[in-house]
Amino acid sequence: MTMPSTLAMGRSRGFVEVLQLIRQKDAVIFTFAFPALLTILLGLIFDAPVSPGSPTTHSQVFAAGMIAYGILSTAFISMGVGIAVDREDGTLKRLRGTPVTAGAYFIGKIVLVFFAALFEVLLLLLVGVLLFDLPVFLSVDRWLRFGWLLVLSVVACTLLGIAASSLARSARSAPAVLNLPVLVLQFTSGIFVHIAALPSAMVNVSALFPVKWMGQGFRSVFLPDALAAQEVAGSWEPGKTALVLGAWCLIGLVLSLLTFRWSRR
Repeated sequence: MTMPSTLAMGRSRGFVEVLQLIRQKDAVIFTFAFPALLTILLGLIFDAPVSPGSPTTHSQVFAAGMIAYGILSTAFISMGVGIAVDREDGTLKRLRGTPVTAGAYFIGKIVLVFFAALFEVLLLLLVGVLLFDLPVFLSVDRWLRFGWLLVLSVVACTLLGIAASSLARSARSAPAVLNLPVLVLQFTSGIFVHIAALPSAMVNVSALFPVKWMGQGFRSVFLPDALAAQEVAGSWEPGKTALVLGAWCLIGLVLSLLTFRWSRR
């Protein structure tokens, strides 16, 4: 009897993961609502034009950049916590006794995150359009940029979440362990604070991580090209953004394979 391929097992595992998420209504509401709520709060607090006479407001800048936080929250945090829970409650141990490989398990998690991230991004776009007039009638070129940004961001954050799950010694400690670096990077990468207001040394350190490039990339999709002058390099740098996020996809894959464990230490 021929065993199904890793890709086929991953698709089946992804379907199971999506069903499990949908059945946990409280988790669905919290996962999707929290980034949207932060976007509303930040947008309402900082609603002035970015410069005198500019048609673009700080609210629109935050709404565009917060898509990066939504993906990070959905992929990195939810993934790391979910795997810690699977490891502690014995789900991974039971899966190890089946033909499911680590690669199939990873694919299933990526399917789950893409499903959740799409709904998260749609909700954030809805908030941005309805409350802050975020422009969405964009050129084909910008929507293509949005597409590859979404794919690279989701894959990188998912794989890094898988790797980071090994840092938590238990499912109870996982949220605290994973939220700390995420919270710090939101402030130092120009998501919660305008990138132009940050010290250069802080931005240079944050540029080593994917969050800064995710925020800059999504701002480049929805904001006028004139605002690129307020970025650190004075431009949107789409090519460099793709290279950095692609590199983090590879780094995340290597770290996941090196650190993933089926059971607790």
